[in-house]
Amino acid sequence: MFKPSRRGFMVGCSAAIATWTSSLSFTAFGSAEAEPNQDILLVVFLRGGVDGLNIVPPLAGIDRGHYESKRPRIAVPVTGASAALPLDDRFGLHPGAAALQGLFQDKKLAIVHAAGLTSDTRSHFDAMQFMELGTPDNKSSTTGWLTRHLQTAGNLPAQIIMPAVAVGNLQPTSLLGSRESIGMTSPNDFSFGGHWKYGEWQREAMRKMYGGASWLHQAGLQTLDAIDVVESANPGTYTPGNGAVYPNTGFGRSLQTVAQVIRMQLGLQVATLDVGGWDTHEYQGDGGAGYFFDKLAELGNGISAFLLDLSNDNGTDHTKRITVVVMSEFGRSFQENASRGTDHGHGNVVLVAGGAVNGGKVYGDWPGLATEQLYDRRDLAITTDYRRVLSEILIRRLGNPKLGAVFPGYQDYAPLGIMQGVDVEPDYEATVPLPATLNERVYLPAVQR
Repeated sequence: MFKPSRRGFMVGCSAAIATWTSSLSFTAFGSAEAEPNQDILLVVFLRGGVDGLNIVPPLAGIDRGHYESKRPRIAVPVTGASAALPLDDRFGLHPGAAALQGLFQDKKLAIVHAAGLTSDTRSHFDAMQFMELGTPDNKSSTTGWLTRHLQTAGNLPAQIIMPAVAVGNLQPTSLLGSRESIGMTSPNDFSFGGHWKYGEWQREAMRKMYGGASWLHQAGLQTLDAIDVVESANPGTYTPGNGAVYPNTGFGRSLQTVAQVIRMQLGLQVATLDVGGWDTHEYQGDGGAGYFFDKLAELGNGISAFLLDLSNDNGTDHTKRITVVVMSEFGRSFQENASRGTDHGHGNVVLVAGGAVNGGKVYGDWPGLATEQLYDRRDLAITTDYRRVLSEILIRRLGNPKLGAVFPGYQDYAPLGIMQGVDVEPDYEATVPLPATLNERVYLPAVQR
């Protein structure tokens, strides 16, 4: 069967579609068939530089003394109502993230400490760009690391309705240059959206318009078929499963959107969403309480609800094929400032949650908090490149060993053991293929109009 390319369709029929843009809110270019069982990666980016040292503080030993000395007001205590929740004999968890402790104990959450972007920058913009491009110290790439993963993955179905979703109003840099991703705030917006009185007539008219045998006509019919698939799921009536309760916040609603798309089984492989508000220069919260407590409660409760929601969908446990990665552009300064906050730092934590995670462990080489052990004598040092974590997910869960294309110049694949799965030899020489021609396999995604 002939399969038209998305690129060809967009070039060939943009003029025809333009006359309908007033009645189309989201238009899907794809097949009504999609692989329902592939693994899914959700990347949660904490914008602003989250304070990893207060998410996972040291509990004992000489580093506990250094920690309390440098953070006399904002340190998370080891006793009392706001005490850190124990993870192991070295580290605890901020009490605001109590929901994450349950995931950790259930071995569905792994923590990588002293991880992050190795570039020497404390600029939000530069650090985020380097990290999401997947090319530290190099801004010349025209594609993000997730885009290059989708371009090089060799194990995806021939046609996918919705391979990538960026939840929110903006496409993140990790999906820069993607022809596969769509932006949405809610699946309820993913509809034909015709005139209230003549909508069905418009829909039927478009089907007749694309009733021919050419690739353009086939692509048009696939578009309408894909819209029907999403609309038939009645996304506006979605009820979270298994008693899950999402935070009544933008983050909670974004997570629910991802859960809805996963339950529709449209072939989703990657999803992204952002959570802002982590640039805590002032009044971060004394003694484990305050603003930071509330932010972490939103984060932890949201991720916990997301995994609970998807843990049993009429007998299907979607979490077995879901990996959630939480990261930020950099950590915070070790010493608190005069405004009861922290400034831009370096080393941080990366959180990895899901049903295929070897959880219940804090991973990474701990560098220590003595002054001579700090980066620039002021910040937590980085001992685990964030690409080491992502590479393990790419290979063991997403089945893509082409690290040379996804992370150009990175040749240090050495799995920490965070993920279940099989290792294959990484391909450091791989490059991104040229755009597909009309006769090659392509993704047929949904596109915001």
